Amino acid sequence: MNKKTSKTLWYVVFLTLGVALLWFSFRNIDLTQLWTDIKSAKYSWMLLSLACLAISLYFRALRWNIQIEALGYKTRASSTYAAVLIAYLGNCIFPRLGEVVRCSVLKRKENIPFDKTLGSVISERIIDLSVLFLLAFLVIVFQWKLLGSLVTSWMVPLLNRLKANILLGIIAMVLMLVCFYVIIRLCKRNKKIASIWHGFIDGIKSVITMRKKWRFLLYTLLVWGFYVLMTWLPFYMLAETSQLGVVEGITLLGIATLGIVAPVPGGIGTYHFIAITLLNGFYGISEQVAGSFAAINHGSQMIFYLITGVIAYVVMFFIDKRKPINN
Repeated sequence: MNKKTSKTLWYVVFLTLGVALLWFSFRNIDLTQLWTDIKSAKYSWMLLSLACLAISLYFRALRWNIQIEALGYKTRASSTYAAVLIAYLGNCIFPRLGEVVRCSVLKRKENIPFDKTLGSVISERIIDLSVLFLLAFLVIVFQWKLLGSLVTSWMVPLLNRLKANILLGIIAMVLMLVCFYVIIRLCKRNKKIASIWHGFIDGIKSVITMRKKWRFLLYTLLVWGFYVLMTWLPFYMLAETSQLGVVEGITLLGIATLGIVAPVPGGIGTYHFIAITLLNGFYGISEQVAGSFAAINHGSQMIFYLITGVIAYVVMFFIDKRKPINN
């Protein structure tokens, strides 16, 4: 089986999984009532939510600029913003394709080496993952009465299992060190691999070498602050979910992000399953309304990514005729 066939097969598998989860999530939903909810929802709140999403992605682009400057290259905010929008469009089509797409776009538009921007994107994702874990911790602290028993039921067996398998943990660490050693040896022997590896490491180190660390931190806070607003505002679209507040929005953001991160195109099925389970199981929202909320929210975001991604691509490569900043 060649590489292309293997990728296609995995894509079909995860797409099928997403569709199956979508069916499972909506199996008890009255589709007539769902359509009624879609028509009667207060979309002014959804538009505000999408505005927050657009602003959040803009601050993400500005944050990325700081990393790129630390690598010794220049770029325009318009170029990085367009690259980010195109990347999110790519993620709707193929999971994790967006990370590669936005680095390729910036290589083509501003002549910045792909390997270096890829390293900066990975370091950016590590930081976002850390913020996500912090949000999850705050959610558990502020909603311990609601989530405490669930967390305890998960963590106690996990800790017991880790204690019983210390040897396996040591073996795993040794294997990681061996893999790291093999990579270093390959880098020394192959110039092409060495170039990619060094560019990748430089991209990750950009977080340490950047001069505007406080601005980077500010942009990170703004990115996630607008993400929280983006998740909270749609609650007001439907009467039953309007009782939910910012804390519930943070909870949905933290847990539903797992659905988007899952290797399913656009988070189809996984987001709906997580959102419906959370709203219905923890906050007492009826399954019908929870399904309507998940469908409207996810559908609106997918339309946003489709429209803005296509516009960004057309503007960047067919309208904007400026030459790359980096020669």
